[in-house]
Amino acid sequence: MAKLTFPEDFEWGAATASYQIEGAANEDGKGESIWDRFSHQKGNITNNDTGDVACDHYHRYQEDIELMRKIGLDSYRFSISWPRIIPAGSGKINQKGIDFYKRLVNELLKTGIKPAATLYHWDLPQKLQDKGGWENRDTAKYFNEYAQLMYKELGDLVPRWITHNEPFVVSMVGNLFGEHAPGNQDHQKALQVAHNLLLSHGMAVESFRESGIEGEIGITLNLAPVYANSENKKDQIAKDYSDAFNNRWFLDPVFKGEYPEKLMALYQKEFNQPFELETGDLEIISRDIDFLGINYYSRALVEYDESKLLNFKTVKPEASNYTAMDWEVYPQGLTDLLLSLDDQYTKKPIFITENGAAYDDQIAEDGNVHDDKRVDYLEKHFRAAQQAVEKGVNLKGYYLWSLMDNFEWAYGYNKRFGIIYIDYDNGQNRILKDSAKMYSKVIENNYIKA
Repeated sequence: MAKLTFPEDFEWGAATASYQIEGAANEDGKGESIWDRFSHQKGNITNNDTGDVACDHYHRYQEDIELMRKIGLDSYRFSISWPRIIPAGSGKINQKGIDFYKRLVNELLKTGIKPAATLYHWDLPQKLQDKGGWENRDTAKYFNEYAQLMYKELGDLVPRWITHNEPFVVSMVGNLFGEHAPGNQDHQKALQVAHNLLLSHGMAVESFRESGIEGEIGITLNLAPVYANSENKKDQIAKDYSDAFNNRWFLDPVFKGEYPEKLMALYQKEFNQPFELETGDLEIISRDIDFLGINYYSRALVEYDESKLLNFKTVKPEASNYTAMDWEVYPQGLTDLLLSLDDQYTKKPIFITENGAAYDDQIAEDGNVHDDKRVDYLEKHFRAAQQAVEKGVNLKGYYLWSLMDNFEWAYGYNKRFGIIYIDYDNGQNRILKDSAKMYSKVIENNYIKA
């Protein structure tokens, strides 16, 4: 049997996010987040679901860590709830919130699992949103103060830190498309939010260096390699704009200290002053990071559309397979993306901080969950990742999304990404899916069949 082997020090993990799994929305001094507010407004979420209880991980974290041990995870990526730590976003600190994450991290370490902490996975304190949220430059300052507190409290326990998860989604999906909290639909607002998010990232990296704690820090960007639907010149223009909007608007400032010139020129023509950019901002944003985290789910196939501001629209190829999210299954895109990042942006370590698929999982008559499509999806993406390693990409680890089924943002509990099934109707019972058993073998062997 031919084997595709991973490097000896390759790390296998799984990822979650605070609002999606913790529950305990109003317990132990936690403040309200924008997702608490957004999910309680009727019509925003499928079935009017909320994250009030979610997977009840706040109370069941020990049980969940035992399942991580059973699967064999090397590392666990979780996010810290800012309003659980500082309920108003600035000012008074909630010690009970800090204590929860200390218990979580110590339990992980005791079990031999490396903690990887994300400082921001979308649950902004509502009190800061009331003051303008990420559109307000002061929020970057408050985020930096929160980051400094977490380094102080957990810096000796957590070896890997991620400042932000998917600033594209926070800025564009939350403030341009209006599908996520806070639900705005304003292009200039979205651009200002994106800039302030990146600014806060750079400030938090600087604070990490100044803290003197050991460990590594980076950022997680959701990236999709862009392909033109044809060779014609207009579709190539569409490809360039799509790549600039989805990928380079975040990659370029972090690695090159600049925004994509062509897109910036278009925004300046459209909006005159697209967003507030102060002298020195880009220098802060491009502070040296230790690694890049990437979230990959699918590719973007685009064609020219002159009716759009950015001249592109996405195309859905009919012959492809799709997940329950209606995302095309395209493993080659992961290899292409990793090679492109290695070639154009960084030789530093890269971690796949999310990759996975939602399917309509059911409990079978034998009491198990046979998620064959997810098994196939994951195996193909493991091969795609290994291909990139073989070609010289400095890929250091892979975090599967997600450890467990959870509150899938605007979709509520309607979409299941987990390798652990959560039986919401039966006491939140946890069941290891076939994909978890497959993943366990991959981790144990450190290879995938060719």
